[in-house]
Amino acid sequence: MNRQKYSRFEIRRCFSFQKVFALMIAVCLFGLQANAPAQAIPESDWPAYGRDGGGSRYSPLDEINRQNVSELKVAWTYRTGEADAKIRLREKSAFEATPLLVDGTLYLSTPFNRVIALDPATGAERWKYDPAVNLLQGYSEVTSRGVSTWVDRRLKANAAGRRRIFVATIDARLIALDAVTGALCKDFGQDGQVDLTREVNLVDRGDYQVTSPPAVIGDLLIVGSSLGDNRGVELERGIVRAYDARTGRLHWSWDPIPKNAADPAHKTWKGENSTRTGAANAWSVISVDPQRSLVFVPTSSPSPDFYGGERKGGNSYANSVVALRASTGKVVWHFQAVHHDLWDYDVASQPVLITVKKNGRMIPAVAVGTKIGHLFLLHRETGKPLFPVEERSVPQTDVEGEESSPTQPFPLLPRALVPQKLAPEDAWGMTPADRDWCRDRIKSLRSEGLFTPPSLKGTIIFPGNAGGMNWGGMSYYPKRGLLIASTNRFATVVKLIPREEYNRLRSSGEGMRFKGEFGRQTGAPYAMHRETLLSPSGAPCNPPPWGVLAAVDLKAGKILWEATLGTTEELAPLGIALNTGTPTLGGPLVTASGLVFIGAAADKYLRAFDAASGAELWQGRLPAPGIATPMTYEWEGRQHVVIAAGGHGDLAVAGRGDSFVAFALAGPNDPQPTWWSRIIDRPGGRMWISLGLLFVGLLAVVLGSRWLIRRWRLSGK
Repeated sequence: MNRQKYSRFEIRRCFSFQKVFALMIAVCLFGLQANAPAQAIPESDWPAYGRDGGGSRYSPLDEINRQNVSELKVAWTYRTGEADAKIRLREKSAFEATPLLVDGTLYLSTPFNRVIALDPATGAERWKYDPAVNLLQGYSEVTSRGVSTWVDRRLKANAAGRRRIFVATIDARLIALDAVTGALCKDFGQDGQVDLTREVNLVDRGDYQVTSPPAVIGDLLIVGSSLGDNRGVELERGIVRAYDARTGRLHWSWDPIPKNAADPAHKTWKGENSTRTGAANAWSVISVDPQRSLVFVPTSSPSPDFYGGERKGGNSYANSVVALRASTGKVVWHFQAVHHDLWDYDVASQPVLITVKKNGRMIPAVAVGTKIGHLFLLHRETGKPLFPVEERSVPQTDVEGEESSPTQPFPLLPRALVPQKLAPEDAWGMTPADRDWCRDRIKSLRSEGLFTPPSLKGTIIFPGNAGGMNWGGMSYYPKRGLLIASTNRFATVVKLIPREEYNRLRSSGEGMRFKGEFGRQTGAPYAMHRETLLSPSGAPCNPPPWGVLAAVDLKAGKILWEATLGTTEELAPLGIALNTGTPTLGGPLVTASGLVFIGAAADKYLRAFDAASGAELWQGRLPAPGIATPMTYEWEGRQHVVIAAGGHGDLAVAGRGDSFVAFALAGPNDPQPTWWSRIIDRPGGRMWISLGLLFVGLLAVVLGSRWLIRRWRLSGK
């Protein structure tokens, strides 16, 4: 078992009054730093991934409103150049970054962790930093959801390194940059960098990464990790760590798998399983509450995802939101959304800190969205549910060696944001043959509703491991007390494969003919195969919509509205734009004017919805799908909405790119669209152009054939 080393902070056995007194002062000062109140956010800025440390994704800007949103135009576009990279990693990369705006500069990161500073008025590049990630290395994920920023208020306004930009990389480094120049802050860590692979029991270099921006509270940076967690039982530790933003020194680390027998959660891990298992890591975005000195950590499943016989028990702290004391890393409370996870049901969404009015009182709360589609509202200081949660009996495993949890938590309000059961009579298909195929496929698998365990015959997991809610998460509209979230609605099939059979499939090459993906789950008696449940035509076997945007009324605990998100324009032949919804990865932002902006879908549009009704008000064409979360800012009196439009490696058929696009109300110096772009950029424009060209082509064939026949007849006479 690896133990965190604290050699830099070792306290020697010397009890002189002077040293004890000095230590007490240092502890007090450190506590003040960790509890420092949050600075007021200028209305025009976007200084954190979710704009504030609690991830509300709410902007007080209101220049763009329901009346004029239809007049939004592209103000500028910036290309990172990574789409031109001729390397294999490009195939799986995803441009998921949400930029920041502070001190009059935009900051963003690319999938290869290049950090770029832009002029917010024009998109002109001010500087670029390349961390020189080894692009020949294999990585589980190739993405970066953004950067973080911190100001050293001990330094004068123009001092070098006063404002810093931090990026955490896919090769597990934490890097500090000067916000003005992009130069490394040499006093941070080792020449501006901290190696995050230390003390984590590193197993595979490319499978231990960081893909989300560090959280900032006081003078601390809170960093999680992203792991490839289907590789085996004994993997890297998913520890969460706090580093000093000035020096890069480690202040504390917390392991979501409780190795210490004195920890109350340790008893939920049977025997010595907690000493072997890895992961349960926090790969999504961490939230902070400076006023209460709390850090809210969303955790994932322990390793491996789909077999828990090597980690029997409830596995507390995994698949949870855990509130830690910012100054010490000690657990204040935790709430587990899934017991003994067997479905890859990580808490993938950033916990959103909100205020809820209940029984005449304003209650500080945290909203926890899940891949299952459950939404839990918890008291921020205690973790107690604000709406009742009950433990219900769930289907049980039939796999030898496994012990599934007999019950799982279900919130009574609000209802689930997605369907949670798929029966043969629910089968859907583009044609009767497709529907019949899907019906027979569902009949052949275990499908007993939510939490049906993986099996040797194959199990339908619905919603699948992509959600429900994924990392796109939620935004909060305080004027109406609404939480707004995007969700996925498609099923996956998971099958456990005995080790000997899996080895045979690998050695013979027979496994290459299987669709989907394998997880070797080394150290377990079973490997795993997983695939999306699709018909022969390639459409999901469950009914549409497959992507949905929804608003939840927090006061009543009810879903206020739902809107289909995305069309098949980029996925179907001839650009046919069916309003079925698509897979969604990315989240919404909401503005004071009552607009919800979201990309996320697999088509090439940024959309605006009415937060009160869910009506779609506008679509802006993008050069590639906006598989990211947008943000908004004001510069020189003009509100902009920006989004990364680069597509996603798992949705390559929908198009790829490397653009960063800003929309604003039309200005006198903006480029005017051509007549051609006015047509093609309209919703369904590609479809109508394709159908028009097809019609012209058929008409030409018919007229040409008649002309040839006539000529032939004339020549015969």
